Amino acid sequence: MKIGILSRNPQLYSTRRLAEAAELRGHEVFVIDTLKCYMNISSDHPSIHYQGETLEGFDAIIPRIGASITFYGTAVVRQFEMMGVYSVNESVAITRSRDKLRSLQLLSRKGIGLPTTGFAHSVKDTGDLIKMVDGAPLVVKLLEGTQGIGVVLAETRKAAESLIEAFRGLDVNILVQKFVKESAGVDIRCFLVGGKVVAAMMRKGEEGEFRSNLHRGGSASLVKITPAERATAVRAANIMGLSVAGVDLLRSEKGPLVLEVNSSPGLRGIESATDKDVAGMIIEYIEKNAKHGKTRTKGKG
Repeated sequence: MKIGILSRNPQLYSTRRLAEAAELRGHEVFVIDTLKCYMNISSDHPSIHYQGETLEGFDAIIPRIGASITFYGTAVVRQFEMMGVYSVNESVAITRSRDKLRSLQLLSRKGIGLPTTGFAHSVKDTGDLIKMVDGAPLVVKLLEGTQGIGVVLAETRKAAESLIEAFRGLDVNILVQKFVKESAGVDIRCFLVGGKVVAAMMRKGEEGEFRSNLHRGGSASLVKITPAERATAVRAANIMGLSVAGVDLLRSEKGPLVLEVNSSPGLRGIESATDKDVAGMIIEYIEKNAKHGKTRTKGKG
């Protein structure tokens, strides 16, 4: 098979592992810088050009679309789909998962456990917004934040009011979430391929840090998840429409709560913590499912 990996940096661990796994299984692999693609949008022969040449003959692509280039990146994925190329994660699913508010609303509609979340535009009703999530301490999140950036813990009501007003003064969109005390600084990343949890790790933040992101100095270890956690992760990925996903869960007194569904989950932490060949599992999934013109969400957005 001829497989394209959409990635800005061929030296990134996840990109290298996917390329190595594909080559090991005898496939032809090309790492394509998403932002250097340009497109001919026509009804009779849509095409993608790259470094002066037309990209042709691809059987499948693996989108590794960073949050900062979601708009252009999903446009490129969509163009590949128009050309009949199979994408392991489809453009609609990536867009859906990247919109934090939309993804939470979709999960909520299907009854998935979530931390109580508030969203508002005006700061005039900040008091009621704080009350909505059971008061301080609470977590304030930038809608556009990634890897723990733009996620702040407000430990008192006064701090929460000041923080919310400051963010809104900058005209940025924020979510306000209940702080789940029993899981402070700890979460679980479930890695799913083809609707199955193939690996899971527990992430712990540094001492005094409530965020567990590995990019912020957190540590990861192998964890055995419960049937409820497994079922929640599978349902969350399916609701987003993602074939490859990282579902982040909190363990709470009410059961598993979904924090986020990631459409481009990193491989370094999960492979190191679990000693599993997750990259190989993704390539194997593509081998079994890649077909020309196979787009489940065709016509749905």
